[in-house]
Amino acid sequence: MSFADEPGHDHDDELADFEELLSRGRHFVILTQDPPSNDHEHSKEEKKRTALWMKKHKIRLRSLVLAMIVVEENTLKRVAIKSFAPGFQAFWGFPIIAATSRNEALSIASRLLSDN
Repeated sequence: MSFADEPGHDHDDELADFEELLSRGRHFVILTQDPPSNDHEHSKEEKKRTALWMKKHKIRLRSLVLAMIVVEENTLKRVAIKSFAPGFQAFWGFPIIAATSRNEALSIASRLLSDN
């Protein structure tokens, strides 16, 4: 998953893709190299749509998404992700985990998926 805010970025398409993953009824993890950021200012409408979507899918999010794993080589940025983690988990219902490399992220994902 990419959180890069590019021109033509459509949050509705992303939520539809996310919903399709949830509809499969299987556990999964989200792997990204772009951590979520507070730098991008979402419109009031985007925030409202996301909150309504979250409310609708809360149970499946909490039961099917095992974690978001962020690949981040920079130690300070990993510390920032860890400090951001409690609020992230409270909102989304699943943890955010910082990994130092893609290989470490895949190892964490494999362990999480094999435990479920």
